[in-house]
Amino acid sequence: MASYLTGSEAFSREAQPSASSAAPQGAWADKYRGATVEDLDPPPALSVSPDDPVSSALMAAYERDYTHLTVISATKRSLLGYLSIPRLKELIQTGAVKESDPVSAAMLRFNRKRGIYQVITMETPLEELEKFFESVTGANGDSREKHQFAVVTDAARKFVLGVATKADLEEFVKRRP
Repeated sequence: MASYLTGSEAFSREAQPSASSAAPQGAWADKYRGATVEDLDPPPALSVSPDDPVSSALMAAYERDYTHLTVISATKRSLLGYLSIPRLKELIQTGAVKESDPVSAAMLRFNRKRGIYQVITMETPLEELEKFFESVTGANGDSREKHQFAVVTDAARKFVLGVATKADLEEFVKRRP
């Protein structure tokens, strides 16, 4: 037999803290509610070869409105580093790099000697991605600058699937009800 509550009884029951709502949730849990990198719907990564001219990399970035391009080996397809378009513009303006130079002259290489690499996959929770962007300490404990983007790969790091930026994360929070 079903039992029904009056309106005042239901209101007082909702006002009482339950065991599940008594535990405080973190700000990140409130912000992301279990979302992962896949929920950001990152665009596919745009990759260039270190031998490509800077001018073609710039053109490709402008056409797609990308701020970062991944640089992969032309033969092995392995991830070598990245090209930051705002930094590239500065290098061109100061004359340190010409548009006819190869991408290798302006790219930032990943430091493989340290052996520490935080894998960001489509299944990575957004709380973890925000920690990656906000942390000033690397996975090995060394201090580092804050990251502005993350390369999204498969779990084995064989394929570059996309690039997620801090701006993507902020936009996700703004458009989420």
